[in-house]
Amino acid sequence: MYLSRAFIPTIKEIPSEAQIASHRLMLRAGLVRQTSAGIYAWLPLGLRVLRNIERIVREEQNAAGAQEVLMPTIQPAELWKESGRYDDYGKEMLRIVDRHEREMLYGPTNEEMITDLFRQSVKSYRELPINLYHIQWKFRDEVRPRFGVMRGREFLMKDAYSFDADHAGAVRSYRAMMLAYMRTFQRLGLKAIPMVADTGPIGGDLSHEFIVLAPTGESQVYYDASFEGVDYLAGGNNPDLDKFFADITSRYAATDEKHDTAKWAEVPEANRREGRGIEVGHIFYFGTKYTKAMNVSVAGPDGKMFHPEMGSYGIGVSRLVGAAIEASHDDAGIIWPDAIAPFKAAILNLKNGDAACDGLCERLYAAMDGDALYDDRSDRAGVKFNDADLMGHPWQIIVGPRGAAAGKVELKRRATGERAELSPEDALAKVLG
Repeated sequence: MYLSRAFIPTIKEIPSEAQIASHRLMLRAGLVRQTSAGIYAWLPLGLRVLRNIERIVREEQNAAGAQEVLMPTIQPAELWKESGRYDDYGKEMLRIVDRHEREMLYGPTNEEMITDLFRQSVKSYRELPINLYHIQWKFRDEVRPRFGVMRGREFLMKDAYSFDADHAGAVRSYRAMMLAYMRTFQRLGLKAIPMVADTGPIGGDLSHEFIVLAPTGESQVYYDASFEGVDYLAGGNNPDLDKFFADITSRYAATDEKHDTAKWAEVPEANRREGRGIEVGHIFYFGTKYTKAMNVSVAGPDGKMFHPEMGSYGIGVSRLVGAAIEASHDDAGIIWPDAIAPFKAAILNLKNGDAACDGLCERLYAAMDGDALYDDRSDRAGVKFNDADLMGHPWQIIVGPRGAAAGKVELKRRATGERAELSPEDALAKVLG
C-alpha cells in the first residue's frame, strides 16, 4: 500500500477522551474512529490487524476440530425466555421490537441460539461430539463504555459451543479448547495465562479466563513463573490432553478475585510473579444447563433420551487488538507482534524524486507482495520516522540517496531499535523470515 494514497488518518495530538495507551495509540495511528459511545469504525490499518488475529483464531479452532458457522446478530427473545435468561441478563442486553411487535434482541452471546440450532438437527448420540463456532459482532450496552475497544459496546468475538454425550466427553472438549487457546495466544505473540474464574451470567461450574500480561491491565494477577516459556505448539494437534490439563492446573495462577494466599505461599518464592493483566478469553463448562432448560435431548445407545452436556468458549477478537498494544508499546507508539502487524515492514523513501531511491523502493515494494506500507510521501524524513514508529510495523526499510547509490538500505527492528546497513536482498530475507 502506498501511504500517499492510503486512508490512514494519523493525528499528532493526544485525544483528551483516551485514558489508556491502546485507546490513545489506536486513535493516533489511524486504526479506528469512534462513531458513538463505545462503538468504533475500523479503518484500513486497524482492520488488517483485526483480520490477522481473526485468521489465527480461526486456524486454531479448525485444528482443534471445531466447525465454523455464522449465526445472526439479531435473535428472537423467545429463545432467551425459554432458557430463563431474558430477564436475568439485565440492561446490558439491547432489546428490540420489530414492526410486527415481536420481541427481538441484539445478541450479547449465543448459547440459546446454538442450542436451538442443535435441537433442530441432531437426534442421536452417534452424531456427538460436535463443536461449532463463529466469529461475529456482539453488542452489550455497557453503562459506561470506556478504554476504547477494551470495554466497548460493540465488539468482535469468537464464540464456540461444544455438545457431548457425557461428562467425560465434555471435559475432553473443554481441555481441547484450553489447548487451542494457549496455541492461539502463543501464535499471536502474546503471553497469556489461564486462571480459574467465576462463570458469571453464562452459568456452570468449571471456568477459566485467559489473561494477557500488561502493566496497564485491569486485574491484579499472581502466577507461577513456570508458565513462561512453555511451547504449546509442540506436539502437533493430538497431544495428551489429560497430561496437558494436569500440567496447567498444577501451576498457580489467579486474579485478585480468586487469589488464595495459602496456596500462593506454597509456590517457591523465586517463581512468584505479580503484575497486571487483561482478560481476552473465557471458557466455560456448564453441563446440561441449557439443554435441560430448552428441552433438548438425543437418543442414547439404549434408545433412551438424554440431555447433551455443553461448554462455551469465547475470545475477544477486537479486544485483543487493544490488549496487544497495552502489552507492547513505548513512548513513540505501537510495537506489534510480527504475526498480527498490519504490515511486515514500512519502506521509507527519504528522498522522493531521486531516481536511485525511487527505483530501489519500488523493487522492495514489489518483492514484499502487498505486505509493506511504502511511505512515498514528500514529507521530511522525521515525519516518516515518527509515523512508522507510531504505527508499529515490525521492520523499517530505510532508503536514502547515499545508500541507494551504493545499493544499500538501512534496516531497523521496531521492537529493539537495532539498525543495520544491508543489501536489499539481505534486508528482505530478514523481513520475510
